[in-house]
Amino acid sequence: MKKAKQKKKVLVALSGGIDSAVSAYLLIKKGCQVEAAFMKNWSSTTGLKLQECPWLKDRQDALRVAAFLKIKIHTLDFEKEYQKTVMQYFFDEYKKGRTPNPDVMCNKEIKFKLLYNWAMKNGFNFLATGHYTQIKKVAFLHGRAKMQPSSVPIYRLLRSKDEFKDQTYFIYNVKQEQLPHLLFPIGGMKKKDVRSLARKIGLPNADRKESMGLCFVGKIRLKEFLEQKLKPKKGPIINQDGEKIGEHNGLYNFTLGQRQGVNIGGSGPYFVYAKDLKTNKLYVTNFADDDRLKTKEVQIHSVNWINNTVLSKQYTVLNGRYRHQGELVPLTIKKIKNDLYQVIFRRPQKAVASGQSLVLYKGKECVGGGVIV
Repeated sequence: MKKAKQKKKVLVALSGGIDSAVSAYLLIKKGCQVEAAFMKNWSSTTGLKLQECPWLKDRQDALRVAAFLKIKIHTLDFEKEYQKTVMQYFFDEYKKGRTPNPDVMCNKEIKFKLLYNWAMKNGFNFLATGHYTQIKKVAFLHGRAKMQPSSVPIYRLLRSKDEFKDQTYFIYNVKQEQLPHLLFPIGGMKKKDVRSLARKIGLPNADRKESMGLCFVGKIRLKEFLEQKLKPKKGPIINQDGEKIGEHNGLYNFTLGQRQGVNIGGSGPYFVYAKDLKTNKLYVTNFADDDRLKTKEVQIHSVNWINNTVLSKQYTVLNGRYRHQGELVPLTIKKIKNDLYQVIFRRPQKAVASGQSLVLYKGKECVGGGVIV
C-alpha cells in the first residue's frame, strides 16, 4: 500500500496586505500545509497622529486574513533586531550623507534571515512571501572528462511577470542555497489580477490600499522621521555659478538628483548635484542636463551573487538598475579586490547616489547586486 504523499509545510509572511494574503490562498489551493507569520518590527508612534499605530492595524488585517483562510498565525517580535540592523543603519547612512534603502536591508536582515531561519528551525519546508518575483529551477551539469556528469539542480531568481511591480531590486541579497526553500506565489501574476482574485474570493483586505510609507513607519514623512535623531543644521545652498542662493535645514534632507523639496524659488527648478559634509554646503544646478548630475563609473561593495557563474575574468557585461522601477541600463563590472567591484555604465547615468543599491541582471534573471560606494 502506497503511503500518502506528505504535504509541503509552508510558512507565509503575512503582512496584512493583499499580496501576501493572495499568496497564502494560492498555496492552500495547491494543497500545501500553510501557516502564517506576522512580524512585529516597529511599534514606535513618534511623529504619527495619536490614533495611528501602523503595526497594530497591519496585525489586525493579518489576523482577519488568517481567520478567513482558516490557518494558524504566529506573531514574531523582531523589534530589537530590527532596531539594531535596520534602524541604526538607516540613521547612520543619512548622517554620513548617503542614501540608504531600508527596504533592502529589512529583507536582507529580517525577512530572509531571521524569519527564514525561524521557519527552517520550526519544521517548515518553505518560506513564502508576497514579493513580485519568480524562481526557476535549472540543471547544472558538471564532471570530469570520460566520467558520467552528475546533474545538480540550481535556481535562478527572475523578474516578475508584472514588470512595473517587480521586486527583485529589494531582495537581491537572497542566497542561492535559500532559493530551493523560497516560494513567491504571485510572481507570475499581474497586480490587477491579484487584486481581482482577492475580491473574487472575498478576502477581508481585498480593497486595502497600497502601502506608500516607509517600510517600517507607515504614514510618517521621511523628513519628520529623520529629525527624531538628526538635528537640523542650517547651511548654504550654492548654485552652479558658485553663488549662495539660499539655506538648507540639513544635508540629510537631500539626495543627488533631487528636485522636489529644493525650495529656493527664483529661476528654478534646481537639482542637487553634490553635498559637502565638511563645509555643510548643498550644491544645486538649474540645468536639468548639467554634466555634474551624471555619473559614468561607480564602485560597489557588500556584493551578493545569487548566480556567480556570470562573472568572467575580465569585464562582465550585464544590465543594472540603481533605484526600484528605474531603467535597466547596460554596464560592465569587474572585481577590483576582495568585496569591491568597478562598474562602468555604457552611458553616463543621472543622479546616482552613494548608499543606493545597484542590482544586476542578465536578461530576465537577477544575478545579484551591491551598494554604491
